[in-house]
Amino acid sequence: MTMPAALPDTAELLQSFGTALGLGLLVGLQREWVQSRVAGIRTFALLSLFGALSGVLGIVYGGWVIAAALIAFASMVILGNLAEMKSKELDSGLTTEMAMLVMFAAGVLTVLGHRLEAVVIAGTVMVLLQSKKPLHNMVRRIGEDDLREIARLVLAGLVILPVLPNREMGWLGVLNPFAIWLMVVLIVGISLAAYLAGKFMGGNKGAALAGILGGLISSTATTASFARRSHVAGACGISLAAIVLIASAIVFLRVMVEVVIAAPAHLKEMLPPLLAMMFWFGLVAAIVHRISEKKGQHRADEQPPSELKSAVIFGLLYAVVLIVVAAAREYFGNSGLYIAAAISGLTDMDAITLSTSRLVSTANLDTTTAWRMIMVGGLANVVFKGILVVILGARAFIKPALTGLGIALAGGVAILALWP
Repeated sequence: MTMPAALPDTAELLQSFGTALGLGLLVGLQREWVQSRVAGIRTFALLSLFGALSGVLGIVYGGWVIAAALIAFASMVILGNLAEMKSKELDSGLTTEMAMLVMFAAGVLTVLGHRLEAVVIAGTVMVLLQSKKPLHNMVRRIGEDDLREIARLVLAGLVILPVLPNREMGWLGVLNPFAIWLMVVLIVGISLAAYLAGKFMGGNKGAALAGILGGLISSTATTASFARRSHVAGACGISLAAIVLIASAIVFLRVMVEVVIAAPAHLKEMLPPLLAMMFWFGLVAAIVHRISEKKGQHRADEQPPSELKSAVIFGLLYAVVLIVVAAAREYFGNSGLYIAAAISGLTDMDAITLSTSRLVSTANLDTTTAWRMIMVGGLANVVFKGILVVILGARAFIKPALTGLGIALAGGVAILALWP
């Protein structure tokens, strides 16, 4: 008698179920958006979960389980299409039927000793069934441009990324195509997520929300935008300055997230000074926001900010920064590294942060030099924003914005000089 095969451990199973759920939600989003009556965002999510559960049961009982599951699903589709042809109701889909199939498979999973996974599956099904109106309303608020940008992100992250070689190559051995494109996907994903959050939460929530979203998308672009807006009649200069300062402080939060992702084994050495800078910058921004009159509220962008062309340009910049940093370290020592960091950080903090963290994770750069490089890049970025403020801003905006940036810059220089 053949013994049934052992199932993967809990962590691997939950990861597989989570991946299946995410893929189902992704495809279901598009089907929901075109108003498919048979299967939408919830049905596709349940279908993916059912497929994953069938695969798990197939490991134990053999491939016939997967074949039987496919037949059951095909039967559901046929019955659903027949019901759609006969019914004039708007809610004639397969959600309930798919939920029943998923729960049947989850029940089998409990007998196999994987009760935790079954509980997680059942809770997910309940949330999906209960979230009909919120999910449908969310899809209705997504425009065609938004859906196109989501598709481009999927193309970059799920189609292009997996086929790229994941090894170091090129001059000085610091170029990893997979790692470079992963950072592209990271930046595009952060920008798109920030845009969608602003769209769903509302763009007229005050300076704090505007600054946070602006910092997540692009603090430099936010500075230029509000500096130009300060010339509009009735604009409140100090309120606009608060938005710019909040966005600039959020940059250091984003920097720390990127360090966590790119160099997770070196957080103890790299994060504390960056955390101190974020708190200092945040304190300055909070004070300016506190004394502002809270006028001139920011309106959320109407178009998604991410484009595949911009992502490719960032990827090229990231690769160039990797080479410049490696070459500077090779030929000029630490002084050359800091010059490269300052030049890179003038307009973009992500490239120098991600490339420097990557060099740390591959043992090509020590952590002390790395966080100082990131700090130098951040201070150069503050200087560049100050230049934008002076060139583009109105007088009522220049004074509070420049004062706040100057105080933050002074704190950063002090951290750079005094941190052990």
